[in-house]
Amino acid sequence: MSDTSSNPDPHEFDAVDHSHDHHEGSYLEPAGGVWATIKQWALTKDHKKLGVMYMFAVLILFFLGGVAALGVRAELWEPVRYKTTTTVNDQGETVTTQEVTGQIFNVGRPKEEPVTDADGNPVLDDNGEPLTETVRVYNLQTGNETYNRMFTLHGAIMVFMVIIPSVPAALGNFFLPIMIGAKDVAFPRLNLLSWWIYVFGSIFAVASIFLGGVDTGWTFYTPYSTTTDADHWRVVYMITGAFILGFSSILTGLNFVVTVHKLRAPGMGWFDMPLFIWARYATAIIQVLATPVIGVTLLLLIMERLLHIGIFDPNLGGDPVLFQHFFWFYSHPVVYVMILPGFGILNELLAVHAHKRIFGYRAVAFASLGIAAVSFIVWGHHLFTSEGSLAATVFSALTFLVAIPTGVKMFNWIATLYKSSIVLNTPMFYALAVLFLFAIGGLTGLPLATLATDMHLHDSYFVVAHFHYVMMGGTIMAFVGGLFHWWPKMFGKMYNDRWAMVGAVLVFIGFNVTFFTQFFLGTRGMPRRYASYVDEFQIWHQISTIGSYILLVGFLIEGAVLLHAMIAGKKAPPNPWGGMSLEWETESPPIEHNFPHEPIVKHGPYDYDEVVPPHWDPKDYPLPEGAPSHHEPGHH
Repeated sequence: MSDTSSNPDPHEFDAVDHSHDHHEGSYLEPAGGVWATIKQWALTKDHKKLGVMYMFAVLILFFLGGVAALGVRAELWEPVRYKTTTTVNDQGETVTTQEVTGQIFNVGRPKEEPVTDADGNPVLDDNGEPLTETVRVYNLQTGNETYNRMFTLHGAIMVFMVIIPSVPAALGNFFLPIMIGAKDVAFPRLNLLSWWIYVFGSIFAVASIFLGGVDTGWTFYTPYSTTTDADHWRVVYMITGAFILGFSSILTGLNFVVTVHKLRAPGMGWFDMPLFIWARYATAIIQVLATPVIGVTLLLLIMERLLHIGIFDPNLGGDPVLFQHFFWFYSHPVVYVMILPGFGILNELLAVHAHKRIFGYRAVAFASLGIAAVSFIVWGHHLFTSEGSLAATVFSALTFLVAIPTGVKMFNWIATLYKSSIVLNTPMFYALAVLFLFAIGGLTGLPLATLATDMHLHDSYFVVAHFHYVMMGGTIMAFVGGLFHWWPKMFGKMYNDRWAMVGAVLVFIGFNVTFFTQFFLGTRGMPRRYASYVDEFQIWHQISTIGSYILLVGFLIEGAVLLHAMIAGKKAPPNPWGGMSLEWETESPPIEHNFPHEPIVKHGPYDYDEVVPPHWDPKDYPLPEGAPSHHEPGHH
């Protein structure tokens, strides 16, 4: 090792010139009284405050969507069905009785029935009034509707209000400007508008819940969305909410594209940006180009429902499959709006907590753009069973293309870990969990992209499991890992890593118990979106339900750990993990304008073999043999 302890200034290798610093308050400092502070946050143009508000809104909605998922799993603990029994009484008459089994939510609606004697005559009380008794009337159809509303609610909240805005709007808003050395995003007022559009759209969607819920499924497939609840506005409210949320996504994406192009700090070229920024940039391009398609589609759906214009209804000359083409032309690119930011977080977790340069930086950066490009031409694999053989063959071939840039990322991440100095804390545990879970999610996508096997697995629980291993095992796990990684920076408080690890292990176990069993259900022929099933599937459903409650306990522990850190955590140092990117140059929590002056970038975001991390003493961070004694500006 080279001797770096003789350097008089421990900040010699910092990326930022700290001359001319002046004190500025934290962005969390209150404006004065309670109402003044509320007004300050409600009208703020500070990207950090907006990121924090997005984060807490997403976490609240994640809990609500999770409760709906637990409702679905509880309903599936036992199949919903009538048990019909036929017997012969003493008079030789045939008597048929029906018993409802498996009713978790629909335990029966109370109804007053008259009490009768053996001859069928009403029984009177002491006042001569007919006696009545309360009985419960079971309705299997109502039970199925409850189930349908639960999984529609779960899917709509998790996709449109949680996964899509989680990383881009919450962590992206907070850290993208800081990581490129900017004071704020390019259009701060547009950023504030995006937040209030998100709130307004979420209110519309949640309003449909209080009106009784929507049972169309979160994809709003026609004819379900055009024919169900024909005399009610519930479906229109939910679709309107999704339509409004799209504008928030477009404006956020536009803001980030311009910010990355125009506001990078001096010395930061395109290939000096952290890979989190590359992932956010690719995501923003998809948001801007794909989201208008779903906006127009949902608008057409509302017009058909309210004005009876024949667009998707075959009775009016429409085509219901056309809706699926429109929907997936948006929604398949948006799958990568969900997963690419998670990939971006994974780059930061692996590099910082393994203290290693990302292997193949440029390949990983271009892989993000490659995934964004391919995502626009593979939507047809959602329609394999409703399109011609030529189209299905073409889309099957194109679908396999996505595996190439994704595989590049996976191999580069594994190579990054090779011979690195791994610190197994909570963020790193989540990073390793994402690598494991997303590998399963990606590899199980191959049978679904293959026409012969997809014919058997299509619309089965295999698809449910695959989707959750990609979306939750990839995006949500990365998002939670990102929260633990950046929590000390966001709020200036350290958390209890031991309890956080307990929660993380429970989340990992609960996730696999819940969803791995669903692969077995799918291969055995269990269709998705069914409230009832044959007895052979019951044990698998019950194991999956037990896993969902383990998952709940894990997430509750994680929430308690972060909440305790905010209230009573120890003060966080500026750079607790030894990160190299610009956010670790700032105070914890950051000052209002991020930096006391414009930073000048003098090294890359992953130069662990050449540069001492900011705020670290060279004695605590010996550089490898042959490392330069200083780092010239512009050399990366």
